[in-house]
Amino acid sequence: MNHSEEHILIQKCLQRIEEKLNWGDASEWHNDVFNELSETIQQKTRVLLSPTTLKRIWGKVSYKGNPSISTLNTLSQFIDYQNWRDFKNAHSKVNRPKKAHSKTLIKMPLVFGLAAGLALVFITLYSSVTSKKDPISLEDIEKIKFSSKPIATGMPNSVVFDFDLTLIKSDSIYIQQYWDPTKTIKLKKGQKQATGIYYFPGYFRAKLLVDNNVIKEHDLFIKSDGWSASIDYDPIPKYLEKDQFINQGLFLDSLLISEISSSQTPVISTFHFIEDLGAVSGDNFTLETTLKNTYRDKWAVCETINIYLIGSKGAIIIPFTIPGCVSNINVMLNDVFLNGKEQDLSAFGSNFSTFKDIKISIENKLIKVYIDNKEIYSGTYNRSMGKLVGLRYKFLGAGEVKDLSITDKNGNVIIKNNFQ
Repeated sequence: MNHSEEHILIQKCLQRIEEKLNWGDASEWHNDVFNELSETIQQKTRVLLSPTTLKRIWGKVSYKGNPSISTLNTLSQFIDYQNWRDFKNAHSKVNRPKKAHSKTLIKMPLVFGLAAGLALVFITLYSSVTSKKDPISLEDIEKIKFSSKPIATGMPNSVVFDFDLTLIKSDSIYIQQYWDPTKTIKLKKGQKQATGIYYFPGYFRAKLLVDNNVIKEHDLFIKSDGWSASIDYDPIPKYLEKDQFINQGLFLDSLLISEISSSQTPVISTFHFIEDLGAVSGDNFTLETTLKNTYRDKWAVCETINIYLIGSKGAIIIPFTIPGCVSNINVMLNDVFLNGKEQDLSAFGSNFSTFKDIKISIENKLIKVYIDNKEIYSGTYNRSMGKLVGLRYKFLGAGEVKDLSITDKNGNVIIKNNFQ
């Protein structure tokens, strides 16, 4: 099979994956979608393909050459084929014309003999390597214990992972702390506990990996202890005391504004509220809030604000900015992504130097966004958000929140000006 035929088959495989997922046009997929795709493939095939690898395959990152055979095998298994060979056999052209030449026919026995010898050597080597790995049975997987518990309240927060690796003979054992496959903790044989640190509250999915396969996973809920706030310096944020940002609303005091204004590089400030809100559907609720931007000099001229709505199975990000900066914003509706450089998001442009009333309503995955009682956007997404577990306000520079109300689909109040 020549290079062009192989490329065509790879594109056909990707098309089948896109049809299976039904996540919309792959040209609009963003980083978070590839993170989720990595998890989705891993859940079915028990093989981890990193988001970077997937972005290369889908042409989001410049890369020459075809994916490795192990990667192609995994992609094929995700769409219910045994391996890449099985997929190729099902989609390759049949009844190709055969060219017969006398010189070739004379040499065919020799060719077959060499091929058989090489195949025997390969099988012997492969058997000697794979025989060293003892696969874990489903019965043994059920016996493996894997749990975690946060050590403290508030942020940062270390988490203790408890596990029993007695039944695992592999030397490649890791804990993946959340969706980012680079955030891992390597484990040793006989180890019973490990710890990891989380710098922001949230709803995470911790995984126990053996030979890059997910053996166990569980939800990890790190709460914010009411309202918390941070100035998101990299790599470690600055955490604020409650009296620095809460007083009948959320805002940064003058000393913090001065600190932010002295920064020579862009700084994000964030208000977090991640808590157990009960059985509130992330696909059916209404948020109403009043906010403004309070620092807009130098690198903060765009006055960008992002409202994060956090669910147990996903998130929604609604951005706002001045009209001249809408090219820089993106909208994320869980599994649907809108890129400001590829689509007209001018409706999200407004002057936030004064207070604006914002309303976000979601009904059965149909989301509507309002500014000062005027509907500016309506759209839908496909994958459920799960339960609503909180929200974040992210300001480029600094901002202020004056009012907040969240009600469920029946009009029951979940949060009402809870700035305490």
